[in-house]
Amino acid sequence: MAENRDIEEIFSKSVRAGRRTYFFDVRSTRAEDYYMTVTESKRDFNEDGTPFYKKHKIYLYKEDFAKFKEALNEVSDYIIKEKGEEVISNTEKKTEEVKEENKIETKTTPKPVQDEESSSTDFTEVNFDDLGKD
Repeated sequence: MAENRDIEEIFSKSVRAGRRTYFFDVRSTRAEDYYMTVTESKRDFNEDGTPFYKKHKIYLYKEDFAKFKEALNEVSDYIIKEKGEEVISNTEKKTEEVKEENKIETKTTPKPVQDEESSSTDFTEVNFDDLGKD
């Protein structure tokens, strides 16, 4: 039965959040007590374009639930109090930053205006046969 312990689904809840999915899973210890795993699964792509999932997992045991919930609530409340519930999109900031960077990169030194007498067709004739003679 120990092999099936990790496979057995006691209870599971998933939360989709953009490219990420969070899984809250109830698992059983060897003593048949319960604990929770929280897994973040994020879709990404290999260099050849094939998708894969990066996963990060934390384990929470019953004795830590109260402290964990308290900290989660405190941090969540702080963020909402400081920044509100509206999502501030980083995409807008990045778009503006790219525009600013492009302004800097596209600035060029103006080319001097050539008058008609110094056109690009003026040149000095060089005879390479004369270079070897002294």
